[in-house]
Parts: sequence; structure tokens; C-alpha cells
Amino acid sequence: MSDMMWAGRFTKQIDERVNDFNSSIKFDSRMYRSDIFGSVAHAQMLGECGIIESSESEKIIAGLKDILDDIETGKLEFEPSAEDIHMFIEAELTKRLGNTGKRLHTARSRNDQVALDIRLYLRDEIKAVKACCIELAEAIISIAKEHTLTVMPGYTHLQRAQPITFAHHILAYAQMLIRDIGRLDDTYKRTNALPLGSCALAGTTYPIERERVCELLGFDEVMENSLDGVSDRDFCIELASTLSILMMHLSRFSEEIILWCSWEFKFVELDDAYATGSSIMPQKKNPDVTELIRGKTGRVYGDLNTLLVMMKGLPLAYNKDMQEDKEAIFDALDNVKLCLKTFIPMLKTMRVNKENMRAAAAKGFINATDCADYLVKKGMPFRDAYKATGTLVHICIEKGLTLEALPIEDYKAVCASFESDVFDAISLEACVMQRKSQGGPAPDAVKEQIEKLEERLGEIS
Repeated sequence: MSDMMWAGRFTKQIDERVNDFNSSIKFDSRMYRSDIFGSVAHAQMLGECGIIESSESEKIIAGLKDILDDIETGKLEFEPSAEDIHMFIEAELTKRLGNTGKRLHTARSRNDQVALDIRLYLRDEIKAVKACCIELAEAIISIAKEHTLTVMPGYTHLQRAQPITFAHHILAYAQMLIRDIGRLDDTYKRTNALPLGSCALAGTTYPIERERVCELLGFDEVMENSLDGVSDRDFCIELASTLSILMMHLSRFSEEIILWCSWEFKFVELDDAYATGSSIMPQKKNPDVTELIRGKTGRVYGDLNTLLVMMKGLPLAYNKDMQEDKEAIFDALDNVKLCLKTFIPMLKTMRVNKENMRAAAAKGFINATDCADYLVKKGMPFRDAYKATGTLVHICIEKGLTLEALPIEDYKAVCASFESDVFDAISLEACVMQRKSQGGPAPDAVKEQIEKLEERLGEIS
């Protein structure tokens, strides 16, 4: 009992099962750098404010840096029986410095210490995820530049709808990533607030300088309410929400790649390094990476739900339930980074089958809207043009022909306004080229999208 930091009030040794149940070091040990950096700043402030002797502040800081070096070189291993990373480091410091080490926790509670560490840790993690998103967006743009003329069918309801280009299609995912990056930036802003100095819940009687710690640790602001400082986990929930939306985008992209890899589409082929085979069917080449991303999306959603349910009934201020925040947000981050780091090289090495895309675009009457527009440009109301084109499609189906192959006589039988130039208007290339409206699939419109995306990524980076 005597080796517990909170010993004194209790007369019995804690049950070993309770100690194991209570312990979090198996998952919060990853925050050791954050804990040490936060403690260094706290010790420096204590010394500068005269709350502890400057000489003791210097010894504490040196001791903490030695512990950091020993952890990172493998000389010091985490003690599995320790309650958490915070107690482990403080106990190790006390072991090395004696009473001087015990002064570190002056004007600080584990409640605001934990709140600080998770914010410090998540700041770095947000930056890491953002860097991956930027790399993926750049990879998409690079592919798009090669395929501004690669015609493919665009879909609604998974039915061939209108001709577009492969560049136009995948750039939609680059736009999603730009929004994901924006959400990460917004989350970072609300994460980058200093809770230290809130103590257990009601601040402290010591003359601390929270703004100094804020400056030392690079936070944007000090949290203004001590109750909120120790009990807020909005930033964890917001990050989990942002990661969930990001995973939704990755899952949608993955689903399309899964479809495109199938023999029914055969629009793309994954590099052998990013596919697997079957244990029984030698012909199989499975897109397991994308399937796992699709599956892990549900796992990240679960982490978000864990955080929401964990927090929904908690009174102010700190409650032990909040220890569950770390496993959830760490799991979400680990899976998102793993998915991004695997998806990026898979996409970069993916082969695009232009011919199959073009062949698919030639079927399904996806130039029917352009046929109707042809009549509209000759003065016919759109609804009448729509009906005439629908009649032509019906004739094509009965004759087993496409609109391009249907004789001009059949066109004229439906509407006298048709001339032979209709075949120029409904060619797939013309259908794409004529869609020059901002955001459309015409090569010039796509190049404009690319330029704007690169400009925004340049500003972000």
C-alpha cells in the first residue's frame, strides 16, 4: 500500500484484481513523451514562480529528460503493475531524486495532467493523419493528370448514367480529402488549449502562471474554466467524428475499387503487392486491402460511439469512466493511419484499363441526355426532347443497337429535327468535351479543378 501515490487514506492493500482492472499503463504508456514534456514545462514554471526552488526545478527537468532517454534507448521498461504512465514516470523520478522528485506534483492533479497529456499526444497524431491525407490527395491528383481524356461511364444508382472521365471521377475523392483536412485543422484548434492548472477541479492556491506553461508547450490558449479543463473530452469526440468521416470516404473509394477490380467491370487492376490469392481457387486475385478498409470503417465508427456513450451521463468534473477515452481514440487513430498508409501506395501502383472504361461507356445509352440536348438546342422544349430520346432508346433496345449505330432514318421517324450531325453531338468524346461548366468532366474544367486543388494543398502544407 505504501508504494501507491495516493496512499495515506487507506488502511488495506488494494486487491490485485482491482489494481489490474484500474490500471491503464498497457495502453496509455504510448503517451510517455507527452507526459514528460508536460511535466518539464510544469517544473520550469514552478521554479520560475518560486513555488519550488530553482535548483530543484532544474534537477527535476534533468531527471525527466534522463528518464525520456532511458525509455527511448530501452534502458527503462514500463512497469506492468504501475497504475498508469503518469504514476510510473513520477515514481521513477522519485526513485532517482528522492524528495526532490516528489515536488513535481505540486500545484497539479492527475486530472489536469491526464487532460494535458492526451491533448499533447493528439496534437501530434492529428498532424500525422493530416500529412497522410495530403499525400493521398497528391497521389489522386497525379493520377488524374494522366487521365483527363480517359472516358468512362458515370453512374447513379450504380447504373450507367452519363459519360465522364476517370480524372473527373477520382478528383471527387480529392475534394473529400480537402474537407477532411479542414476538419482535422478545426479539431486541432480545439485540441490545442491548455487544461493544466485546473488541478483536480477547482484550480490551486499556489501562485502558478498558466500562461507561461501555455507558452512553453505551444498551446493557443488557456482553458478558462477549471471544471471544464479536467472534464472536457469534446476534442476526442470531435477527432473521432472527423476520423469517422475520413474513413467513410476511404470506404466509399475502396468499394469502387473493389467493383472496378471485378471481372464484371475490370476498370483497374491492383498491383500484386496489394492483393491476395485464394487458398483453393488459383485464378483469384482479391482486393483484400480495400475490403479491410471497408471493414475497419465500422470499427472507427464504434470508437466514436464508445466516446459518445461514455460521456453522455457524466456529471462534472472528472470521473474514472473517462479513462476509457484513450483506448477508443487510440484505436481509431491507429486504424486510420494504417488504412491511409496502405491505401496510398496501393493507389499509386494501380493500373487503369482505359479500353475497358471506354467500352463500358459505349454501352448503356449514356449519351441519351446529349441526344435530348441536341433537340433542345434546335428549339424543342426539354420534356418533349426527353420523350423523343426515350423513344429512340426503346427502338435501339428492340433492334439491339446503340444510339450511335441507329440509322438516321429512325431518328427522323421520331423527330424531323434530327440531322446527320446528331452523331457528332452524341459521340462520347463530344459528350465529355461539351460539359465545360465549372466542376464538369471536360478536360479544361478538370484541369481547372486540379489547379485549384494543388493551390489549396500548397496553402495547407
